[in-house]
Amino acid sequence: MLKTVFPYLLSGVSVGGQYALIAIGYTMVYGILRLINFAHGDVFMVSGILMVYMSASMPLVVSVPLVLVMAALIGFLIERAAYRPLRSAPRMSVMISAIGVSYTLQNLVLYVTGGLNQFYPKIPFISDTVSVWGATTKMVTLVTPPLTLILAFALVLLIGRTKLGMAMRAVSKDFETSLLMGIRIDSVISATFVTGSFLAGVGSVLYFTNYSTVIQTSGAMPGLKAFVAAVFGGIGSIPGAVIGAFLIGICENLIKGLDVILFRLGLIARPLGLATFSDAFTFALLIVVLVVRPTGLFGEENADKV
Repeated sequence: MLKTVFPYLLSGVSVGGQYALIAIGYTMVYGILRLINFAHGDVFMVSGILMVYMSASMPLVVSVPLVLVMAALIGFLIERAAYRPLRSAPRMSVMISAIGVSYTLQNLVLYVTGGLNQFYPKIPFISDTVSVWGATTKMVTLVTPPLTLILAFALVLLIGRTKLGMAMRAVSKDFETSLLMGIRIDSVISATFVTGSFLAGVGSVLYFTNYSTVIQTSGAMPGLKAFVAAVFGGIGSIPGAVIGAFLIGICENLIKGLDVILFRLGLIARPLGLATFSDAFTFALLIVVLVVRPTGLFGEENADKV
C-alpha cells in the first residue's frame, strides 16, 4: 500500500513546495496592503520565459541568478508603476490595476513567443533522474521541500529579527500610525514585492524543471493554486501559506494517482478518470475553507474597534 502511494506522495510534497514559494508572495503583499497581487503568478511565468532566452545566450551559472534578480526587479517595477500611484485609491481600482498588469505580462510574452511552447533548459544536478524506493523521479523533487523550508525559515527570521521585518510588521498592523512614526512606507512595500517576486523566481526554476515547457498562461493555474494555499493556511501568515501549499500539493497528486492506487488495491476493476478532478479539488477546498473557517488555519480574526 505505502509503496503504491509513495510516488504520488513524493511528487505532492515537491509540487507543494513550489506552490509555497509562490504563495508566500501573495500572503506577504496581502499582509501589508490588504490586496491580492493578481499579477504574481505571471511574474512566476515570466521568470520561466526569461530563463529560456537567457540560457540560450549565456551559461546557466550566470543565467539562473540573473533570472532571480530580474524576477525581483519585475516585482519592484510592478509595485512602482501599477500600485504605488493608486495607494490612496479605492481598493477596486487597485484590483483592476493588478488584473491589467497580469494580462499585460501575458500579452507581452505572447508577442515575444508567438504563443509557441518554449522548452525549459535542463539544469545540472536538479534535472538528473534518481530512484527513491522504487519510484523514478528528478532530483528537483528531493531538493524542493528542504529548500522551500530553508527559504521560509530565513524569511520568518528576516521579518522577526531585522529592522526591515519590524517595519513590515508595523505596516501590516497599522498603516497610518506607521507613517506617522516615520517608517518609509513605500520602501517597505517595495521590499515586500521584491522578496515575493524573488521567491516566485526560485519557484519557477524548480517548477519548470519538472514541467519542461513554458507558455504565456503557464502562471495562471500555479498562481491560483498558490493563492488558494495562502487562503487555506491563513492569508497573511507565512507558515500558514507554506503548510497550506504542502497540503494542497499532496492532496492534488494523490487524486491524480487515485485510479492507479485503487486499481492496485483491487477496489476498482477499471480506471474511473478521477484525475480529472485534481484541479477542481483545490477550488472546492477553497469554498469549504471560506464557509467553515474564513480566516484559514492560522489566520487571525480582525476585530474592529468601536
